[in-house]
Amino acid sequence: MKIVPYKRERDYLPMMSVFDNFVNRFFIEDTTDENQRIMAIDIIEHDDNYSIEANLPGFTKKDIKIAVEENELIIEAQHEEKKEEKKGSYCRCERYKGNYRRVLTLSDHMDKDNVDAKYEDGILKITIPKIEAKPAKEIRIG
Repeated sequence: MKIVPYKRERDYLPMMSVFDNFVNRFFIEDTTDENQRIMAIDIIEHDDNYSIEANLPGFTKKDIKIAVEENELIIEAQHEEKKEEKKGSYCRCERYKGNYRRVLTLSDHMDKDNVDAKYEDGILKITIPKIEAKPAKEIRIG
């Protein structure tokens, strides 16, 4: 017996689903916690290194901090909101101003002492070279 996937009618009209999503997001209150916002990242493995690309639009180099603690890579970005007099009131505010924090666990195959980072056009690029992992030490049972 062959199972045929069922397609909803709304899948045939992709623009309508985009419009529906926009309308639903506009009228439904955002329930996400401010502390749960995370930056979008890509991790790419190359022959000799790993590269991480993180989206941080609207930040400057001085807003971003990168640290390696034990086996963790910590990426933090803080964007302070400048207080200015606003004329009018917001109907909806979706641009985020605040803190981002992402913690990634590093493997033993990564050279934690030679991490390189560059920030350009809202994208943070981190390169971590690969190293040979130390073989596990075998313990003889006596």
